[in-house]
Amino acid sequence: MRHITTLFDLTPADVMDIFETAEQLKEKHAAGDFVRSLENRVLTLIFDKPSLRTRLSFEAAIGQLGGSASFFTAKDAGLYGRESLPDVARVVSGYSDAIVLRTFSHKTVEDFCQWSTCPVINGLSDDFHPCQALTDLFTIREVFGALTDEKLVFIGDGNNVAASLAILCGMLELPFTLCCPAGYEIPDATVASLLDRYPESKLTQTNDLDAALADADIIYTDVWASMGQEDEADERKAAFAPYQVNAQLLAKAKPSCRFMHDLPARRGLEVTDEVMDGPHSIVFQQAENRMHLAKGLLAWLLKGEH
Repeated sequence: MRHITTLFDLTPADVMDIFETAEQLKEKHAAGDFVRSLENRVLTLIFDKPSLRTRLSFEAAIGQLGGSASFFTAKDAGLYGRESLPDVARVVSGYSDAIVLRTFSHKTVEDFCQWSTCPVINGLSDDFHPCQALTDLFTIREVFGALTDEKLVFIGDGNNVAASLAILCGMLELPFTLCCPAGYEIPDATVASLLDRYPESKLTQTNDLDAALADADIIYTDVWASMGQEDEADERKAAFAPYQVNAQLLAKAKPSCRFMHDLPARRGLEVTDEVMDGPHSIVFQQAENRMHLAKGLLAWLLKGEH
């Protein structure tokens, strides 16, 4: 049994197996070949944060593969106060084949894994978002035909998404650049873990937009203030204003570059409508792929006896 708390729980070979499984399932579904390889399997989702893509992608994924999903807020599941976390983990895992947790504290995910008797997937914590990063690299692979040496530039906060992308790019030997105002870099502990595990990682962190965007194949951005950071919104808006992804900024990258956003987007803040809806955008292909990646991940995790 394996848990997916961060991308460090996977090997590069695991990642490619998941991508290939997701690709095969996506192609079969498009051809009307509905694979029901997880029939009678139960996926339980316990979410501490609001969600559109993470919840729906996993519910659709398990449903299309023949299984079923049960959804609980963390409060409804009794995660904070009504019962102890070990009791909740042991009860829920006894009813489930896999569990997706979406929490604030990453420690909640780690603690839950200690007591769960079935695989636990981190559907997002304040520190990491592994399923998003897997989807993003799956999408880049789909768009570019392979993962070779595409330069991914993340413009914005060194948050859970940026950290997970940095880890995955390091694993797959792809160049990853974070461009952000000073003080908003990926946490030192995460960078240290990445370089310890993958010392050849091509990770760059800079405040210089021109340097970051030179030869960029993919430009990626995210909201400036994530859930739980609402009190910092004004401060972050001022700091990140020069880093808005607009047509002028896009012009600094390769003409063939693609634009990505994990959504929800604050249009007019971190990105303009002309970029979100323009010819460089693969945002909604990326969003749809959350479901296809979830199918690949669940099929790999549950059918491969990992």
